[in-house]
Amino acid sequence: MHNLLQFIVKYSHWFFFVFLEVICFILLFSFNRYQQSVYLTSANVVSGTVYEASNGVTSYFHLKSVNEDLLDRNMELELQLASMESRLQELISDTAEITSIKNMKSNDYTLFKAKVVNNSLNHADNYITINKGSLDGILPDMGVVDRNGVVGIVYKTSPTYSLVISLLNSKSNISCKIAGNDYFGHLKWSGVDPQYAYLQDLPRHAVFQLGDQIVTSGYSSVFPEGIMVGTIDDMFNSDDGLSYILKIKLSTDFAKLTDVRVIERNNRQEKKQLEQ
Repeated sequence: MHNLLQFIVKYSHWFFFVFLEVICFILLFSFNRYQQSVYLTSANVVSGTVYEASNGVTSYFHLKSVNEDLLDRNMELELQLASMESRLQELISDTAEITSIKNMKSNDYTLFKAKVVNNSLNHADNYITINKGSLDGILPDMGVVDRNGVVGIVYKTSPTYSLVISLLNSKSNISCKIAGNDYFGHLKWSGVDPQYAYLQDLPRHAVFQLGDQIVTSGYSSVFPEGIMVGTIDDMFNSDDGLSYILKIKLSTDFAKLTDVRVIERNNRQEKKQLEQ
C-alpha cells in the first residue's frame, strides 16, 4: 500500500493531466456537433469491428456442434435415400415380367417372385439357385424368366431353395418359334458364348429374316407361348441340308441375373399326365 501511494504521489501530475484531458474530451464531444458526429461514427466502426471479431470467435467455437448437426442430417438423408432406392428396386422388380411375358394371358399362369443366390456361366452345364422352394409352391419343371426373357427350368427343389437348369446348359432343350409365324425348332446352347444359343431343326421352307424375334412355342407344359427368348443373329444350313440352324442373340443377360419369376402354368399337371 505504501508503494502504491508513493507511485501515485510521484506521478500525480500525469494523473492530473490525464484527468483534465478526459474532461476536455467530454466537454468537446458534448457541446460540439461536428466532433460528436465524428466520435459516434468512429465508435460505431470500432464497436462493429469488435462485434464482428467476437462473433467470429464465437462461431469458431460453435463449429463442432454445427458439424455434428450436419453429420446427423447427412446420415438421416442417406438413410432416406437408401430406403427410396430399396423401394425403387422393389417397384422395378414388380414389373420384371412386363417385357418378357407381356403376350401371356394372366389367367394362364401364376407367377412366383424369387431372387438368384447363385449362378454360373463358364461350365458346359450351368445351374442357377433361387431363394424359393417347395414351401413357396415351387415345383420341378416350372419355367423361370427374368424381365427380358427365358432363364431356365426348375430342376430340383428343397423347402426353401430351388435349383434351375440354366438356358446355358447342355441338357436345356426348349421349344421355340419365330414370332409371328408357326415355324418352330429346339433351342440348344453351344457351351461357348453365354450370349448366344442355336435354334435347330427349323424347316427349310420357314420364312424369316435377321433380327426377327424368337419366342417360346407353347408346345411344352413348361413355358406358355410367346415368352421372349432372343433375336436371329445369323443362319446356317444343317449338316444334312434338310433344315436351318439359327444363331440366336439371347435377350437375357445371364451375367446380371438378380430378380426372376417362376411360372406355374395353370393345368400344367393335367396336360403333362395326359401326354405321358
